[in-house]
Amino acid sequence: MITRQRLAVGACALLAALTAGIALPAGAFAGEPTGDDAPKVDLVLDVSGSMRARDIDGQTRMAAAKQAFNEVLDATPEEVQLGIRTLGANYPGDDRKTGCKDTEQLYPVGPLDRTEAKTAVATLSPTGWTPIGPALLKAADDLEGGEGSRRIVLISDGEDTCAPLDPCEVAREIAAKGIGLTIDTLGLVPNIKMRQQLSCIAEATGGTYTSVEHTEELTDKVNQLVDRAADPVVTPVAVDGADACAQAPTLKSGLYTDREEFGQHRWYRVDVAPGSELRASVSVAADRRVNPDYGVLLRAVTASGREIVRGESTGTGRTDVMSAGLRYPKAESEDGDKDSGDGSAAEVVCLQVANSFSAASGVKTTPGLPLELTVDVVDGPDTSSDVASFGLGRGWWLLGALVLTGFLAGVLWGWISRWRIAVWRTN
Repeated sequence: MITRQRLAVGACALLAALTAGIALPAGAFAGEPTGDDAPKVDLVLDVSGSMRARDIDGQTRMAAAKQAFNEVLDATPEEVQLGIRTLGANYPGDDRKTGCKDTEQLYPVGPLDRTEAKTAVATLSPTGWTPIGPALLKAADDLEGGEGSRRIVLISDGEDTCAPLDPCEVAREIAAKGIGLTIDTLGLVPNIKMRQQLSCIAEATGGTYTSVEHTEELTDKVNQLVDRAADPVVTPVAVDGADACAQAPTLKSGLYTDREEFGQHRWYRVDVAPGSELRASVSVAADRRVNPDYGVLLRAVTASGREIVRGESTGTGRTDVMSAGLRYPKAESEDGDKDSGDGSAAEVVCLQVANSFSAASGVKTTPGLPLELTVDVVDGPDTSSDVASFGLGRGWWLLGALVLTGFLAGVLWGWISRWRIAVWRTN
């Protein structure tokens, strides 16, 4: 038993070392925030009169939001600077001009005093209008300064009531400034019009939209978004895939976002030099109701159309995200590579993303489904040894030594056991 335990520990150590070697990044991803500034998050909460509705787990929408906020404040990472802004919290009257100015900073963006922030949230009561557009403009100002990631999380239960200042246009205006600010939206008990508006706001800045009907869902999603702000690799770069490889954009290592219609194929190009390895993964989000039986396919093919490798995933029931990935090592060649021609030039690898989602009855097929594509080109595995090492590089000898040690220990232990039994029978 002792020998087996030692062998297991050794094997685990080997696997951990190999996994660490695979996971280490070769360089910074595109879209990675620069600088060491703290990430900033501004939670923008709708406190309009409709938040009095009692349809979330037997309590009002306002009560559910307060409960979720308290739990989020407890779980906020220390390195995140967090603020809270309200809309519709103060003016109860009918004057539209006044109501559409009703947004204020309840708690300033900065180091979090959890007790003070909770006390501020406890004072809120559903009151007035829904000036989403003005609130987003002010929230963008709240997050000014620094080079860290910046994120607005908007929680609302209704459409903006302050047109013609379209909140979707406001989000596009914020995105056009190029300040790297992401807006995520959460809709409480949403209807179709509200879902469309909140989805449009999120799409404009590369954010996400989520519909929420339970307190636990609200807490989990806001916590996830706050944690994402602290992630050093978070901001995907928008890219437009093509219908064919020849017209596809060339991507470097990084995280990218695009949209793909139902049943559509999107193409991207990556240059892979000899001795390098391409690692790619794609996630397609089912951000609306879809029919069962669907899948996502990621293929790597040569410029001439020959398939190199593929990854695919399928599902039969509703899921939020479907993901697939692949790896392609481009070996060194002394005599000239067949694909690149001279053994030194990079090979053009075409990445194809396809999906087999289909829209449920009454569901719009546009815009396309949001997808995230991760591309990483790293140094390939060491292929200098003539021994088939199954991707372990020079570590194959350690695995062989462990196997041999285990075999010899097993033989020795069997011999000792038989000897002890023979002695026991003799006595």
